[in-house]
Amino acid sequence: MKTRAQAALVIQQVLDQGQSLSAVLPAAQEKVAPRDRALLQELCYGTLRWLPRLDAAVGEMMDKPLKNKSRIFHYLILVGLYQLIYTRIPAHAAVAETVNAVKLLKGTSLRGLINGVLRNFQRSAEVILLRIDRVPSIRLGHPEWLTKRLRQAYPDEWEFIMEANNQRPPMWIRNNSQRQSREQMLVRMAEAGINAMAGEEGEDCILLERPCDVTKLPGFEAGDCSVQDGAAQQAAALLDPQPGEWVLDACAAPGGKTAHLLERQPALAGVVAVDADDNRLKRVQENLDRIGLTAKVIHGDASTPDLWWPEGQFDRILLDAPCSATGVIRRHPDIKWLRRDQDIRELAELQHRILGALWSKLKSGGTLLYATCSVLPEENRDQIRAFLAATPDATLVPLHAQDTPECPGRQFLPGEAEMDGFYYAKLIKR
Repeated sequence: MKTRAQAALVIQQVLDQGQSLSAVLPAAQEKVAPRDRALLQELCYGTLRWLPRLDAAVGEMMDKPLKNKSRIFHYLILVGLYQLIYTRIPAHAAVAETVNAVKLLKGTSLRGLINGVLRNFQRSAEVILLRIDRVPSIRLGHPEWLTKRLRQAYPDEWEFIMEANNQRPPMWIRNNSQRQSREQMLVRMAEAGINAMAGEEGEDCILLERPCDVTKLPGFEAGDCSVQDGAAQQAAALLDPQPGEWVLDACAAPGGKTAHLLERQPALAGVVAVDADDNRLKRVQENLDRIGLTAKVIHGDASTPDLWWPEGQFDRILLDAPCSATGVIRRHPDIKWLRRDQDIRELAELQHRILGALWSKLKSGGTLLYATCSVLPEENRDQIRAFLAATPDATLVPLHAQDTPECPGRQFLPGEAEMDGFYYAKLIKR
């Protein structure tokens, strides 16, 4: 019951206080027994993943929602419903443990209500779910505003995208080609009892059959491999840094792409990794230290590069722009509830400022790779199309046959080749 109570508290911190799941979950896991930490993660991720469907089910059974100080018990009901619909936990145990958690949350008077709601759902689940699933945003577990945007942008693929967002994400590994070949790493993994296969989209990509603890990965602590989604691994190859060049990795945290650039081209003159978030910037240095790599790590705002880099221009720039992160919802289901419709315009304006500012830091003949983990055209295709139209010395480098100035870039959709949603556009400064 302590696990259910902690799950309700985590959900409340995310939905009512706007905190990210990755920020609040670790502290909650410390408060439960080690054997229950995986269950707590499952309850939190699953409840946030299917929030509209669970909310709608409660609405079918309760005339008045629980509000104010009682709101925590609404989240406890959602946790209970998630167990009944989506897990193999026996129904009687799911109900009993959820109802018992009421005492830990100091709401004994609501014990009967919560028990009644969960028992009622058990009796009427099929009818309730059939009724609420008529609404696509509820059936597919997304906010209405995002459902609308996805339907407009992808009239043929919007359901595929939303269904992919609700899947448990696979685990991708980036082989460090400076240490061994990918084939050698696959052999080491097999010897360690880890089933894996070579990814199709990159020469360093490895896809695990099932996720595992990083400590079980052969050579992880020594830097022989890293955890990084297959789509994110495209960046280093697309930027294609050459010996003797200076490279800027803008908005670099947590540092996976920074490290990959150095692994791929160890003869660079130097790499500068900049990020505005000082706490996340520490992760960049930690990743570099683990692998044994060196870069200039700078705390700075990418939209004002003269303040932190007055020294000259770069041969290549990787701009992993701040974005809505709508391409990685399967890894971070709280994105659906922390983002708002109005955020998209604000993010697009910020991307525009950063892109223009960093363009001045690119040498003539230099390459800039624009990247986001978004699937929304306003942040991707439309952003680059407008930049090309307004920037005479910018030329698009096609990444595929349909990559044109009218429809620029390469958009990976969530679930495509088992990868996250990601966007890339490659530009050269004439």
